[in-house]
Amino acid sequence: MAVIDKALGLVFGDGRNVLRDTVEVFRQNAENTAARDAAALEQAMVQFAAEFSVAPVGRFDRVMNGVNRFPRPALALGTLGLFVAAMVDPVWFASRMQGVAMVPDPLWWLLGAVVSFYFGARHQVKTQEFQHSIARTIAQTPAVIRNIEHLNALQTGEGQMETEDVVPFASKVAPGESDNAALDDWRKAAA
Repeated sequence: MAVIDKALGLVFGDGRNVLRDTVEVFRQNAENTAARDAAALEQAMVQFAAEFSVAPVGRFDRVMNGVNRFPRPALALGTLGLFVAAMVDPVWFASRMQGVAMVPDPLWWLLGAVVSFYFGARHQVKTQEFQHSIARTIAQTPAVIRNIEHLNALQTGEGQMETEDVVPFASKVAPGESDNAALDDWRKAAA
């Protein structure tokens, strides 16, 4: 009997699974890899959401956003206005275009650089705002999943749903608190 125990101990190790340990040298453990990937993804989402937190927008920011929105429509409507002016009074339009033809090339290059920097910066701001909205949406995913699970349990009749089970989206209230005084009073009375 001792010989069989020693032989099995050689193959399978002392309370360890030598076969599994040997296979893991050549192939990763899928369960451990999934756990590491999930932890890394969760940390990335937390960092991404924290990176794009936005301060409240004040009056100055709203005014500057309005000023930033003005050039694009002005350029588009101005270009259409040039077409209308060319049709209404071709001589007036031609004399103005002769003046534009006298503008030196370096000034055109400067105008091109200013316009491209302006629109490039505006595009970058809008892209960052879009990424921020994506981060907020992704941060709400766990709450959505929990709510769907509770609703599915109610629909199948397998569970009871309490008011604490509902997770509000993008709640600005700290956990355990509520912005509804009547609901807080009801919870205190029920407890």
